Amino acid sequence: MHLEEAIVQRRSIHDFKEKIISQSSLKDVFAKATWAPTHRMKQPWNIIMLQENGKEDYAELVLESYERQGFFSNDEKAEKMKDGIRKFLNKIPHHALVYMEKDEDFHKYEEDYAAVCAYIQNVQLLSWEKGIGVLWMTSPYLDDPLFAEALGIESSSYKLVAVLQMGYPRQIPKPKLRVPIDDKYELRDDPFI
Repeated sequence: MHLEEAIVQRRSIHDFKEKIISQSSLKDVFAKATWAPTHRMKQPWNIIMLQENGKEDYAELVLESYERQGFFSNDEKAEKMKDGIRKFLNKIPHHALVYMEKDEDFHKYEEDYAAVCAYIQNVQLLSWEKGIGVLWMTSPYLDDPLFAEALGIESSSYKLVAVLQMGYPRQIPKPKLRVPIDDKYELRDDPFI
């Protein structure tokens, strides 16, 4: 697969086969993704891969965070909703939590965040090339300090950037149209000051 094909054909996957991806394939993807641009060669990304029994604990932590944030009412409907979320999360073969150290310097923090996002996009493209689907999530529980602490991540020192849901696609969504580049691209070749 050529790079252009991977970029244009990649889709966010919402429906996964219940098949585990080999650790060698996952590590290969995450290792090659490290060639993302990174300021000062800091390589600020860190990954916790949750699968099999680990994803059951993860699902409970997600539900606890949603409970703390007031997402559920105290009725039978809420219990059904929780059960649905639990089942949904447990059906996904792999959850990769991506996090980074917080730099006190705001500019360096933003550079690190940009590098982690570039790294995640590399993960998505390299995964797609291997037939692995990814959904890049920035869910509210990622901003919950108690969720981070339960995973052993010191929330005052680290930021949870994303969770990547990963697995072999059961279905591949149809492409969504993009805004024409002429609507986003402005050429300035004359002085404007």
